[in-house]
Amino acid sequence: MPKTKWTQIEEVMTGEFTGKTIHSRGWIYRTRSSGNIVFMMLRDVTGVIQATVKKGNLPDAEFEDALKALIESSVHITGTVREDKRAPGGYELQVTNLSVVNFAEPFPITKDQSPELLLDLRHLWIRSRKITAILKIRSTVVGAIHSFFRDQGFYEYDAPVLQPNQCEGGSTLFEVKYYEDKTYLSQSWQLYAEAGIFALEKIYNMGPTFRAEKSKTSRHLSEFWMAEMEAAWMDLSDVVSIAKDEIHYILMQVLQKNRKDLEVLGQDIAKLEEIASSEFPTITYTEALHILKEKEGMGIEWGKDLRTIEEDKLMNHFKTPVVVTNYPVEIMAFYKPKDEKDPKTALCFDMLAPEGYGEIIGGSQRSTDIAAMTERLKEMGEKVDNYQWYFDLRRFGSVPHAGYGLGVERLVAWICKTENIKDTIPFPRTLLRFKP
Repeated sequence: MPKTKWTQIEEVMTGEFTGKTIHSRGWIYRTRSSGNIVFMMLRDVTGVIQATVKKGNLPDAEFEDALKALIESSVHITGTVREDKRAPGGYELQVTNLSVVNFAEPFPITKDQSPELLLDLRHLWIRSRKITAILKIRSTVVGAIHSFFRDQGFYEYDAPVLQPNQCEGGSTLFEVKYYEDKTYLSQSWQLYAEAGIFALEKIYNMGPTFRAEKSKTSRHLSEFWMAEMEAAWMDLSDVVSIAKDEIHYILMQVLQKNRKDLEVLGQDIAKLEEIASSEFPTITYTEALHILKEKEGMGIEWGKDLRTIEEDKLMNHFKTPVVVTNYPVEIMAFYKPKDEKDPKTALCFDMLAPEGYGEIIGGSQRSTDIAAMTERLKEMGEKVDNYQWYFDLRRFGSVPHAGYGLGVERLVAWICKTENIKDTIPFPRTLLRFKP
């Protein structure tokens, strides 16, 4: 027998199949019956379409199956495509054959469910149109990151997930039993990336990252994905430029490939198009404090980190992402060097997204001063001996280098205009949730 050719819903919506008989398959998104007619909304990964099942147009047993099939039942359908302005998308399927692959039990998710219940039932909720649209956009974002760096001559480079050292602060480490010893889940690939650049010069990575932050905000996850880059012979201005180019590239890819998904999410596509074609400004931390004081009446003491509230207030005055450089050196990680032009500050940067989505990228030039880094580690209570391998990178052919990390979920949250970062990853892990 010839293999069945299945037509996807987005193909039907082109109008190419109007008046033709097609085979389609998917899941029942919604269903209702009225006498001798069953109206089904059928979904597949590409969209939804109305399928009209009329008694007499197909065998009686199949019509009875259509009556019995509940939401999320999986089906094979044969039908004729008709144009119908009243139907979602303007087309419907007039069904001539229906085969139920699996009769679903009553679906436990209905309207107006609490966020916590939806997280309990995450394995089912990812089927929703909203989460499906977000995950498709996420896939585009990840693919764009890979193509962006590969097109610029970067090599993909993997670092261990199990690491003996902290990179972003010891208080947020996840401890792991390692045979008779202990180690930690990765906070970043960075320290190992710095080893890689002496071989490959320009490298990037996409991998899971773990931070044991006792935070319940809509911006934080305990397990998230970071897209990081590191390059020899680059300084702060070089990596800031690359970061801006990367975000522009990602936005253009999403606008090209995911317009329907952005529409499902209610995102303002024209606004994203404007951002994608705009320059992103760069300001210093000190300039950010000045803006907050002059325009928001917020007197932030110099030397304090910018909290969520300060970032949000600052971004009230920008429509595009903004790069903030030269944060106070004392609140930065041990590997971020002083700016010789302004020794109170570090050669570092954050990129902040507009509309309250906060930091999406953080990076810096890397210190090559072993003595300065040793002093910082001692101040932090770290065992300096654990970093001797890292200092070897400065002892044997050290060169200027820099890099940054992009938080994939935070970027996706901003692009998708989601209220909570938990919706940007299939199964979120937070302070209070590690299952399903």
